[in-house]
Amino acid sequence: MSIQRIQPGVRLSKAVVHGNLVYLAGQVADKTAGKSVAEQTAEILDIIDALLAEAGTDKSKVLTVNIWLTDITKWAEMNSVWEKWVVPGQTPARATVQAVLASPANNVEIMLTAAK
Repeated sequence: MSIQRIQPGVRLSKAVVHGNLVYLAGQVADKTAGKSVAEQTAEILDIIDALLAEAGTDKSKVLTVNIWLTDITKWAEMNSVWEKWVVPGQTPARATVQAVLASPANNVEIMLTAAK
């Protein structure tokens, strides 16, 4: 079975396709780094949409999601954007935790696995 690496870099690929599964690396905001959790979440979800499309799938096929927030009290703010993005009736299994992220400008990181 072949492996397709999407946007491979020195440290990681943005996504990897193997069989009928798509694995996305943790995605963070670039343009909205340092801004609100809602703005960063919206940008990350746009990035995810583009990566899923490049892999030949979409958000309706997301299976599992891990979300890291630097401040868990911003959970409702993140969810206000998330709930507009997910496909009703197609919500994935999800975990959300508080964590220290690699860059202090990032308040949210999202990683997921989707079916093709």
